[in-house]
Amino acid sequence: MEKVISGKQFDEERALYGLKDTRVTSCRFDGPADGESAFKECSDIVVEECYFNLRYPFWHDRSAVLKKVRMTENCRAALWYDKNIAIEESELHGIKALRECTGINVKDSSIVSAEVFWRCSDIRVDNCQLQSEYPFFESRNVEINNLKMIGKYSFQYVENMTIAGSELDTKDAFWHSKNVTVIDSVVKGEYLGWYSENLKFVRCHIIGTQPLCYCKGLILEDCTMEATDLSFERSEVNATISGRIEGVKNPLKGFIKADEIGELLIEEQYVDKAATEIMCSEIQCIR
Repeated sequence: MEKVISGKQFDEERALYGLKDTRVTSCRFDGPADGESAFKECSDIVVEECYFNLRYPFWHDRSAVLKKVRMTENCRAALWYDKNIAIEESELHGIKALRECTGINVKDSSIVSAEVFWRCSDIRVDNCQLQSEYPFFESRNVEINNLKMIGKYSFQYVENMTIAGSELDTKDAFWHSKNVTVIDSVVKGEYLGWYSENLKFVRCHIIGTQPLCYCKGLILEDCTMEATDLSFERSEVNATISGRIEGVKNPLKGFIKADEIGELLIEEQYVDKAATEIMCSEIQCIR
């Protein structure tokens, strides 16, 4: 039978270490003892409507549900080395919230955390808001839907990721990424996608200077671009753009189709004209 712990306050070290088959509700993890690692090495637990103001609460846990929990900025490094964790309707506001975890499902939640989702795998994120400096660093097998994100240096070295219906405001996103597809999303930021491999955008609006350079296997289908000067430098690219590209510089090979290109910068020693096709009804400046 499932045990229940309700309405308690804990502040000691490893307060519920090794807990199994238990529902923890309406509890506070806070207090003068300032203890760490409240739920370390736990399994098959449900934690709901609890408040966390202490460090490292969920380490090395297996099969846990966190619902309507609040983690303050003092709740740093909250989930590390965990497996099969569901997080719902929660606030994760401490630095380094998730690292080295696998089987993570997060939905309807708010995350404010630098260095979140580092080296994690098998992740699903739905209907969330995220603020972070280095989110999803070296993560694998990620599915994201309806994410509103403000970040820096996002999705670097990720592999096997799909993002749909999202708003991403972040510089230096997708650097060195592999096998990433972004669908029906707005992507805003400087220096998008450099050194990526098999990065694909479908029906996306891309905003920001010097995007998509030094890419391999880059695809843009039915996309729009805004303020995107010096695009596609030294990239293998197949791009179909509705409207204007602010500028294109020295693509390596492939094709680029747009209604208008503001400035086309071609240096013959860097461009294989036999392998590169640029189709455009209007080009304002060529040099």
